[in-house]
Amino acid sequence: MEKNLIARKKSELALGGPVKLPEGYVLPWRLSRSTAGPGAGSAGAVFSFEGVRVKKAVSYDSGDFELRDDGNILSLTRGGRPFLERIKLEPVVYHCPEQAFFNLDQRCMYHCAFCASPRLGNDVTKNLTDDKIVSMVRKALDDGMTVDAISLTSGVVGSPEETVERFVSCVKSLRKEFPDIPIGVEPYVSSREDVLKLKQAGATEIKLNIESPSRNIFEKVCPELGFDEILTHLSESVKIFGKGNVQSNMIYGMGDTDEEVLSMVETLCSMGVIPVLRALRIGDLSRDSLESAIGKTVPVTADRSIHLVSEQKKIMEKYELSSARCLTMCNRCGCCDLVPFKDL
Repeated sequence: MEKNLIARKKSELALGGPVKLPEGYVLPWRLSRSTAGPGAGSAGAVFSFEGVRVKKAVSYDSGDFELRDDGNILSLTRGGRPFLERIKLEPVVYHCPEQAFFNLDQRCMYHCAFCASPRLGNDVTKNLTDDKIVSMVRKALDDGMTVDAISLTSGVVGSPEETVERFVSCVKSLRKEFPDIPIGVEPYVSSREDVLKLKQAGATEIKLNIESPSRNIFEKVCPELGFDEILTHLSESVKIFGKGNVQSNMIYGMGDTDEEVLSMVETLCSMGVIPVLRALRIGDLSRDSLESAIGKTVPVTADRSIHLVSEQKKIMEKYELSSARCLTMCNRCGCCDLVPFKDL
């Protein structure tokens, strides 16, 4: 299958609805229950084909796609028509294949309209302590699983400074136990000192999310956060972590234009930051808050996704950046969105 067709199939699968499983079908791997990201609140499985992979919610009742099991061959159909002739199911370590990705706390003092994590039950993250996280990674390795990266995210609990200290404590514990595994952190920081503490603790990469390419949309969906402050902290992070070791999520599909998206891609790349384009998905937990903030949205199409990521790749090449060199977090996983230099 040619690369452009693979990218289109991945995009259509990622942007579509759940995969319906055959009645009585037993998945070979445990379901992954997401507490962050596009699939927060849902249980899913990772499907791979032609060297790419997509994490999808699964259901025995209904779905946009249907899994077919013909003996030794698994395939996907869509609306009864062939979609992918041969797929595989991949095991998940924690949240990701080959990566242990933990949400330290789904609670958050901020109220970003698109984020489902704070709306999950209080017990979802299971009171993860540093020791528990270390033991979970150790168990995965002892069970023979590949763990090439460890990543941490969290809502902001108490204050940004307190939450950063929680990251620092966990990173130190993980770095002591696993000195050679890259560690990525996805915090909200309030100062240069926060960034420096995370680097000194042993973090390999950091992700600070700009969230939207549009200042106007940002102010509607993240009214308690500062657009300019995040850009400042991103610039400072590059000085501390180095060019290409800083990432930033940008959600598109909230009423932004292609020009706004690519302009922000250019801004981030010029700093040495790797943009992570995330197509908007609206779940039941975030629908009301998001529509209250920005109204109804138009679903992101595969055409738009492919166009934006293709243009993103050109801009990144100009600044000598590559998503394929990322060691942790979303670009390392590649399950939810198209990744330049890997999928395109």
